[in-house]
Amino acid sequence: MVQAKFWVMTKHFDGFPKNSDFELKVEELPEPKDGEVLLEAVFLSVDPYMRPFSRVSMKEGDVMIGTQVAKVIQSKNPAFPVGSHVVSDSGWRTHTLSDGTGLTPILPEWPKDVSLSLALGAIGMPGLTAVYGIEDVLGLKEGETLLVNAAAGAVGSVVGQIAKIKGCKVVGSAGSDAKVVFLKELGFDEVFNYKTVGSLEEALRKASPEGYDCFFENVGGSSSFIVLQQMKNFGRIAVCGSISTYNDSEPQTGPYPYVIMIIKELKMEGFLITRWQHKHPETLRRLLAWVKEGKLQCREHVTKGFENMPAAFMGMMRGENTGKAVVAV
Repeated sequence: MVQAKFWVMTKHFDGFPKNSDFELKVEELPEPKDGEVLLEAVFLSVDPYMRPFSRVSMKEGDVMIGTQVAKVIQSKNPAFPVGSHVVSDSGWRTHTLSDGTGLTPILPEWPKDVSLSLALGAIGMPGLTAVYGIEDVLGLKEGETLLVNAAAGAVGSVVGQIAKIKGCKVVGSAGSDAKVVFLKELGFDEVFNYKTVGSLEEALRKASPEGYDCFFENVGGSSSFIVLQQMKNFGRIAVCGSISTYNDSEPQTGPYPYVIMIIKELKMEGFLITRWQHKHPETLRRLLAWVKEGKLQCREHVTKGFENMPAAFMGMMRGENTGKAVVAV
């Protein structure tokens, strides 16, 4: 018998999440049956999507949703031998019994000197998000100018680097001077701290006077309307996230972008990576190759201790992380 710890959402979040919205529980897990494996979490992910998706896909008292890298510690399933590692949507749990459904083995060619935590970041869901947003949604072309906000986050930092690999001008918006320095080190052409610029409109115009061909949207809210006015005609917008609105108790209203979208003939498309699930293995291998070649740099914000899952989640929602936020068990 293995003792499993897990975090539940005691009640749906009202505004910004609070410590009282979470409860740590313990249960005893039985031995695996035929076809089952017992997983032990090694790294767990905290991501912005957990805030809105908790409302639509969770009930009060459910285990918090999320992805983890886990080690197989017992197995009665030959597809997952003891000692192997998988990516699992087990949520905020230290141990999980699984029949193998939905488990993704770590790529067999994964280098020993690359942390498995990157399977939750640049060589995982955030990396896939960046690739599909750039290639399949935006259709970014060499020589074009891309703007990405929340640029120092798990997705944004990968977006900018892939755009540079493709020969584009990249402008990033971030929320601290330290993040600005980090993004310039990654090779972003222009970066600004949106919290300290006098005018977002002026900052955008200064960074790219000719405007923007593509906009990778992670933030949402009123700032997006200002960006749309800086788009070139026939510009494309990939809507990945809207973190500035996730904690609103009341929905934000206006300004509305329709007239500017009509005048500039803009294309805006929201997306989820499940649309391209058939391409995940190939895309993960491309991301891993870029990491091995030194073309894709990975910064992580690591919190130690499973007991700190809520703190890590809330810190990420406040923007305390540079790069991917993960918890090491």
